[in-house]
Amino acid sequence: MRSLRAALALTFMVALGLVAAAVASGASTNKNLVLIQGTKADNFYVTMGCGAQAEAKKLGYSIKVQGPASFAAPQQIPIVQAVTATKPAAVLIAPTDEKALIAPMQAMKAAGIKVLQVDTTVSNTSSVTASISSDNELGGKLAADYLAKSLGKKGGSVVVMNEQPGVSTTEGRIAGFVKEIKKFHNIKLLKTQFTGDNPAQAASTISSLFSANPNLGGVFATNVLVAEGTDTGLKTAGVAGKVKIVGYDADPTQVADLKKGVVQALVAQEPYQEGVDGVQQAVNALTGKHVTKSILTKLAVLTKANLAAKSSFIYKSHC
Repeated sequence: MRSLRAALALTFMVALGLVAAAVASGASTNKNLVLIQGTKADNFYVTMGCGAQAEAKKLGYSIKVQGPASFAAPQQIPIVQAVTATKPAAVLIAPTDEKALIAPMQAMKAAGIKVLQVDTTVSNTSSVTASISSDNELGGKLAADYLAKSLGKKGGSVVVMNEQPGVSTTEGRIAGFVKEIKKFHNIKLLKTQFTGDNPAQAASTISSLFSANPNLGGVFATNVLVAEGTDTGLKTAGVAGKVKIVGYDADPTQVADLKKGVVQALVAQEPYQEGVDGVQQAVNALTGKHVTKSILTKLAVLTKANLAAKSSFIYKSHC
């Protein structure tokens, strides 16, 4: 009996020692992570979720992936608040507004949750452990260069089709595009069109814009859903291929339009890698390891000619 008690006591002391060691090293016994997407309707974020899930499983963590139906702060904030109440160890979030998500993210940090930004950012990063994204200004520059190349010496009018103001990624893309396109003096830049993250609205807007500007030469569409709507609107107007399109992201639908010649190029990101990097940095933060505060993932300009060689950049519609 005495030996049994001694063995139990020793087991208990070892367990206490392991817990104490984990606390001392900065490690957490909470293995629960959450990815809050910008919107679950976008295959960019679907692909990001696939990367995050694969890496979490590899590292011995569980991760829940959820997001609003539309890319909008009023839809995302209640999700953030509900997730905060469950107190996961860390949250990866793509904030849908630079300002509106500041306070909800600060509340997550105050609850003891590690907060990491993926893709988009807020303007006040005091709550943020790490940020993972691509270089959006560079992406806009690449889009401008390829669109100008597509238009050739003739040039013409071009327009930027965007979702909404106040989104860090698309604001960066527009800044890079506008700065670069101004170098081409044979190209006239029209007023940016905002369509929400809504393909139907984007299709309607570009159709109306083309009717008012029949000499429209090119379009830069700043994200997946806006690009899909732009493609649809120009196909409906019967000018697919005539009006040159450079889209952002590489959703399967956009890739199909690239193959058909509706789209001339796509500036593709690495959402899968963003999910992987986000989970890696979250686990580093939870286990007391070095955290890389800012990570930029790769970009690639996809064309019909190089699509096979760069197929790894095509997004997924499911894991």
